[in-house]
Amino acid sequence: MEKQKVAISIGDLNGIGIQLALENHKKVSQIAEPIYCIDSIMLEQAAEKLNIPVPNHFRTVEEIAPSFEIKPGKVTKESGAYAYASFLKAVQMAKAKKVDAICTLPIHKKAWELAGVHYKGHTDALRDFFKCDAIMMLGCPKMYVALYTEHIPLKEVAGSIDEEKLTQFLIDFYHTAKPATSVAVLGLNPHAGDDGVLGDEEKMITQAINNANQFLSTQCSALNAPFEGPMVPDVAFTPNTRKYYTHYIAMYHDQGLAPLKALYFDEGINISLNLPILRTSVDHGTAFDIAYKRAKLNHLSYFNAIQYIVGV
Repeated sequence: MEKQKVAISIGDLNGIGIQLALENHKKVSQIAEPIYCIDSIMLEQAAEKLNIPVPNHFRTVEEIAPSFEIKPGKVTKESGAYAYASFLKAVQMAKAKKVDAICTLPIHKKAWELAGVHYKGHTDALRDFFKCDAIMMLGCPKMYVALYTEHIPLKEVAGSIDEEKLTQFLIDFYHTAKPATSVAVLGLNPHAGDDGVLGDEEKMITQAINNANQFLSTQCSALNAPFEGPMVPDVAFTPNTRKYYTHYIAMYHDQGLAPLKALYFDEGINISLNLPILRTSVDHGTAFDIAYKRAKLNHLSYFNAIQYIVGV
């Protein structure tokens, strides 16, 4: 069977992404055909600084962005510009059907900002590129968490909960995540509002759940009431509750990601749902503190991101 082609957006070259790519090439190549969005000049410079030989059949893409001097562990506009250009190249290849999916290695948001990139991250950019409401889902087969709101101030979360938007979010999530079991939707407030004593946003969440369940039951062969909740957030991730759910919807970033990373930090990945292309990513940062120090890296998140693409 022909291996799937995967464009690897190389991330911030001042960080650990290129080390992950070099050290995992042989293993990744056994299940996929990686194409690395880095040019030969920058690749040779990074490999020399790491004292890691470039593996055989390490396929690169030329004309990414101007070359620059790699500064391990530093936030620079040059590394931000290159990381963004690498990402754009991967997206262009996916749009042109030259690859089957893209996998992104970690960027530094401040470096993007210094380079004049106005997106906060990959997901924001993908929404704009494809004019789609991309959904951010993170996790591993043991537990996936999708975020209704992402990188916004906590004080803005309650005002962002809208019945119509949340209904559509749930429907889109079901169609693209294809959960095999019911999905736990978290409430916003402590105790899921305690019947309005601690907040009334749960009324809108409840109605959105009802709307989505009704639509899915009548429009497609969905599970009977695929969404359940709103669930009390502080008990939703207990061992007894996790026996019944593999997929969760969190109302805001830390509500879902704090328990996920406490339980499955090393193996979690980031997946962009509801797009015309498949994009996965590692669920960790650039690790500037250990970049180019030949530290022993945990490769699990990166390899899991590739495995998700090929369905292993």
